[in-house]
Amino acid sequence: MKKPTFSGRISRRDFLKLAGAGLLASGGVSLMNRLVSGFLLPESIALAQAAIPDKVFAGTDGWIYLPPLPTPSPFHPDDLSPDPALFTTYVFGFRDVTGQDETQILNQKMKAQHSAPMFWLQEGVEFKLQLRNLGLQMRPDLTDAHTVHFHGFKNAIPFFDGEPSSSVSVPMNRSFTYVYRPHDPGTYMFHCHVEDVEHVQMGMTGLVFVRPAQDGNTGLYPSGKFVFNDGDGSTGFDREFGMHLSEMWVDSHWADSHIQLPEWSDYKPDFSMINGRVYPDTIAPNGQGYDANGDLIAPAGHPRLQYQPISSLVECNAGERVLLRFTNLGFMQASMTLDGIQLHVVGKDATFLRGNDGTDISYLTNTITIGAGESFDAIFTAPPHSGGVGPDTYLLYNRNFVRSHSVGGFGDGKQMTEVRVHPSGTLPAQTEPNT
Repeated sequence: MKKPTFSGRISRRDFLKLAGAGLLASGGVSLMNRLVSGFLLPESIALAQAAIPDKVFAGTDGWIYLPPLPTPSPFHPDDLSPDPALFTTYVFGFRDVTGQDETQILNQKMKAQHSAPMFWLQEGVEFKLQLRNLGLQMRPDLTDAHTVHFHGFKNAIPFFDGEPSSSVSVPMNRSFTYVYRPHDPGTYMFHCHVEDVEHVQMGMTGLVFVRPAQDGNTGLYPSGKFVFNDGDGSTGFDREFGMHLSEMWVDSHWADSHIQLPEWSDYKPDFSMINGRVYPDTIAPNGQGYDANGDLIAPAGHPRLQYQPISSLVECNAGERVLLRFTNLGFMQASMTLDGIQLHVVGKDATFLRGNDGTDISYLTNTITIGAGESFDAIFTAPPHSGGVGPDTYLLYNRNFVRSHSVGGFGDGKQMTEVRVHPSGTLPAQTEPNT
């Protein structure tokens, strides 16, 4: 946030302004323009920047829905909301605008989603992600740049790391293409690293993972899907679901929309979310894609979840192996519990839990404690169906209830979702995560 008065301390934004002023004074504008244009980049990088990207993300602001707090709050719902019945909370975020034309892309300003689109890469295969900065419509006084930083991504060269102290950030109305050739499969997360405390809390976070080169080997496991290059099929799975954990402190979001400065030392989250939703919205369907203008289509029957399109509902057939990819980009620790089913934890922080000498250090549990910035890969085998009508339901939730409020029945408004086990052969094979 910009401060209305000089405090005696120099923030990162203040520093960048001073640096920019110095460049102007020394004739550095031409140099910076050449750098952003790619003229000073090595030829290989300049060519990569010009290549067609695999994904295009837009950084912007927008509004999402969260239920009423148990006690009245002057900050929630935000009184500047364009429609308080549908949207309550101001956010920053990313949107997937891959394949959209220029008019459609510009139309996505003020239409950020939370959490950010989930995507994946293949080990050893080059992947290009273009980030376009559309600016912040609610805050024309801010000229914030954005980046995409893969948290925990091993051996990223500084130029493509997304950490703006050693890399570059994307100014408003500009774009930049990140180039990756990943060599370490597993689950990661990504976030904007500019003013990262604010931008992470405001919603510029998401889940990304790398598929192993072993994928497609049906001799090791029938589905040919694996978490790691295990060599024996021990990390094979039939279905996968991303569980991106985040938090919402409504005071700070109100402060951003009202051109105020939150006191971050007072941080106390009001909501703890999975994939940008709280229960029971977590079990609502996924969004329905995009309309002719490139805007998101809300999940059927849930118009208020238009910009929270990722469902956390886990559905599987009895006997199937199901992978849960957990990431935590909240600022607080979470304790995710699956009642009645054991979890086999095979990976942590995109690292296969097997020693260099082949020692198996994976483990069984029903609760995974996930610190801020950590990721876990856990597989469970769906138990036999009870034989009753409909699927059997199990609860997956954060047992640290002191961090979450309740607005009604058990779990309402909390970081919780459901695992539904159908009779064997009921559901067709999964084609994409979280479906």
